[in-house]
Amino acid sequence: MLGFVIRVASLFSRKAKRWVEGRKNWKETLDSIPKSDKICWFHCASLGEFDQGLDLMFALKERDPSCLIVVSFFSPSGMDHYQKRKNCVDYAVYLPLDTPKNAALFIQKLQPTYAIFIKYEFWANVVFAAKKQGVVLLSVATLLRKDQVYFKFYGGFFRKILQSFDFFFVQNKSTFVLLQSIQIEQIACVGDTRFDRVLANRAATIEKSNHSSLENEIFSTFLEGEKAIIFGSSWREEEGLLLALLESGCTRKIIVAPHDVKEENSARLMASMGDKAIRFTAFSNYKQQQVLILDTIGHLSLAYRFGDIAVIGGGFSGKLHNILEPLVFGLPVIFGPKVSKFPETEQPLLDGFAFKVASTSEFLEVLNTIQKNTADLSLSASLYIEQNAGATHSISTHSIFNF
Repeated sequence: MLGFVIRVASLFSRKAKRWVEGRKNWKETLDSIPKSDKICWFHCASLGEFDQGLDLMFALKERDPSCLIVVSFFSPSGMDHYQKRKNCVDYAVYLPLDTPKNAALFIQKLQPTYAIFIKYEFWANVVFAAKKQGVVLLSVATLLRKDQVYFKFYGGFFRKILQSFDFFFVQNKSTFVLLQSIQIEQIACVGDTRFDRVLANRAATIEKSNHSSLENEIFSTFLEGEKAIIFGSSWREEEGLLLALLESGCTRKIIVAPHDVKEENSARLMASMGDKAIRFTAFSNYKQQQVLILDTIGHLSLAYRFGDIAVIGGGFSGKLHNILEPLVFGLPVIFGPKVSKFPETEQPLLDGFAFKVASTSEFLEVLNTIQKNTADLSLSASLYIEQNAGATHSISTHSIFNF
């Protein structure tokens, strides 16, 4: 059914078309992978999950350089963009549609030693086929909620999927307890591997910012030694907050990285701010504008290096973007109210260096509060990241990995 729906959608959607076209040669791709005594297969739904598993890939490769790292993706965004990260992936392939025949053939051709599912997206036929063929099944950075089908009275079939796994490395205590409630005991609560990833990204970004480049020159010229307010992965709701901030008389420098960097959206955003804004790609025409629009991909993490407050997109729709990326640079964060599915927000909200806002007036009030206490909040944000690092080491050195 899913395959039929996506094929119909591919007639109208470029992303759906990429999904269909990318799977046409999955068997040939698997045939090109040499047989090995040790294949670590990571399944990542998309690019975010790839980032969450990347440090573990590096750690396993370091432990045994001869092991092959194979990554499968469900979403085209993962396949299209993973190469932009420094990585140790030997082969990448789309996960085929989850039918019994496809699943059995996928496992038979790949013959992985370990199947490592990142965070969630447990495909039943693939899991059962891997279990049947003796693959060690691991779930890493697992994050579950009590309202999911696995924990419903009618969820017996879905519980069998989870119960097929050999070990779970979970993000938090609530996931640990939920798994125990369905008679799963092979669990370790190790935290979120994204803390390790953002620390690695910070080190790379600082190193990059210490060398001359066009990007550094643009940010330095624009800011003239100031720190910016960063709008990271913004949607229209956050851009509404940005416009209200400008209308309030704020004179601070602002960098905005819209979630959608297509020309149509960049032009719309430019038009909404008139001569106050300039695009990153048109910076040669800089005339002391207040707002820099990153109409590019890949510059947001560098921008956080030059900021002191971040407004993170997706919180008004329940699709919050990564708040750890600005926190690692010591930026207190502001986001919309729909964040119940994002446990990484809980402690920052309790500790007072993250803020939920539901309206323009709340946003302006919170921003004013942060600006009065930026140094202390910045220190708390940085310490939060450092104190929660280490999940990758705990996982990679666990005895489940017979390296």
